[in-house]
Amino acid sequence: MLANALGKPSTVENSLHEVSKIRSRVTEAVEDGVRSASQAIRHSRRAAEDAIEDAKHTVKRRPLEAMGTLFAAGVLAGTFFTWIGFRRR
Repeated sequence: MLANALGKPSTVENSLHEVSKIRSRVTEAVEDGVRSASQAIRHSRRAAEDAIEDAKHTVKRRPLEAMGTLFAAGVLAGTFFTWIGFRRR
């Protein structure tokens, strides 16, 4: 049988009580993790929506600068993927 910290033999009831306490702690930890993950998803969604709105506003204010930035990003992405493609051969 299991012995507790004082060296007394534990009973079935004590073991079941300990298992119940451990189960409740694990359940609380999982619930906290789920709550934190859903909160992080909500914050991320709001941040993405804000970034999209900011980008729309910037494009409306400075359309030529936005087109130049997108062109440069496209050139960089094309160069990167071409470089990766030639590197694999």
